[in-house]
Amino acid sequence: MSATPDVDRAIDAVWRIESARVIGALTRMVRDVGLAEDLAQDALVAALETWPRSGVPDNPGAWLTATAKHRAIDRLRRDRRLEQKHELLARDLALEPGAGVAAPAAAAANDEVGDDVLGLMFICCHPVLPTESRIALTLRLLGGLTTPEIARAFLVPEKTLAQRIVRAKRTLAAAQVPFEVPAGDELEPRLASVLEVVYLIFNEGYSATAGEEWMRPALCDEALRLGRILAGLAPREPEVHGLVALMELHASRTAARVDRAGEPVLLLDQDRSRWDLLLIGRGLAALDRAERLRRPLGPYALQAGIAACHARARTPEETNWARIAALYDALSQVAPSPVVELNRAVALGMAFGPEVGLELVDTLVGDPALAGYHLLPSVRGDLLERLGRRAEARAEFERAAAMTQNARERTLLLRRAAAL
Repeated sequence: MSATPDVDRAIDAVWRIESARVIGALTRMVRDVGLAEDLAQDALVAALETWPRSGVPDNPGAWLTATAKHRAIDRLRRDRRLEQKHELLARDLALEPGAGVAAPAAAAANDEVGDDVLGLMFICCHPVLPTESRIALTLRLLGGLTTPEIARAFLVPEKTLAQRIVRAKRTLAAAQVPFEVPAGDELEPRLASVLEVVYLIFNEGYSATAGEEWMRPALCDEALRLGRILAGLAPREPEVHGLVALMELHASRTAARVDRAGEPVLLLDQDRSRWDLLLIGRGLAALDRAERLRRPLGPYALQAGIAACHARARTPEETNWARIAALYDALSQVAPSPVVELNRAVALGMAFGPEVGLELVDTLVGDPALAGYHLLPSVRGDLLERLGRRAEARAEFERAAAMTQNARERTLLLRRAAAL
């Protein structure tokens, strides 16, 4: 029996919500993220066959988890490994050895759901994988996105993306990466990798590096969802709250960042009445949680503090640029990079005059890390324009337009050049 559109949509929604928990629980059980995903997919196929007849169960996540675990038992029996795994399986299914199969709800009720999802995050974002593989695997296993969806989002061929995911699973299996939540000295560097992946996903949605669209809101939404889950699972980590605050505050501007034609609108030109007050409130609350933990603020919390300065200003003229410059000074101490220095130059130019900002920018022009980075000539062009050096500014905007791979951004830069 084929699924009705309503059941189809329900199954799709359940999978997006529950897939990370199901795969996490299975990974804890079989210690193989690739096999865990295969078993979860088998359970999804079973749901597609069963739910149109029986209806969507009251606890669909529990149904999927229990179905997948029972298939795992069958798989282990076929592989003649049941005897060695018997105690592990019994404990995981909350059964005594020799007992019968638990009901779906009872089986899932004993899962350490939070630890399962968090453990899956740490596996997907493990440093043994290259960054692009971490991103792809995170969206696949934690976001419940299909391979074609991820490929479209990042503008790579579907075959390339599929190979990337397969290689990532093989790498994890070969390295025998344990399914665990790191503790002690291991937590901070591993957590930094997880936060980096979530933020990279958000940034690709917020300012697409290539393609025809300025933003890809679906990626922003997915990163926010992952960040909020992480904040709930690691409430004592200030940088987790800092990242959530940063994403909430940036996402609050989404509606104002493009005009009706889909063209970009720069921050100081945005209609702030279109900023989302709910997201601003959530972002400020997350920043407050980070600050109340009374530990030194890290890069994400400092950047969230900068975003908060913009969020609190009702008009561009009310922006506390001196505070922003001070926060960039602090950021340059804890996370020094040429990009941070470029942003600090913008803040200094707004707080103390364009000549101050230009002086810093000019020290960055020869930095190899910024070679090909279109925002360097873009920022320099803006500062030159404010100083009245129009011909030089026009040349910088044209150079930036030639460097960017985003069509909408190229149009904006060429329009600024033409106006000069």
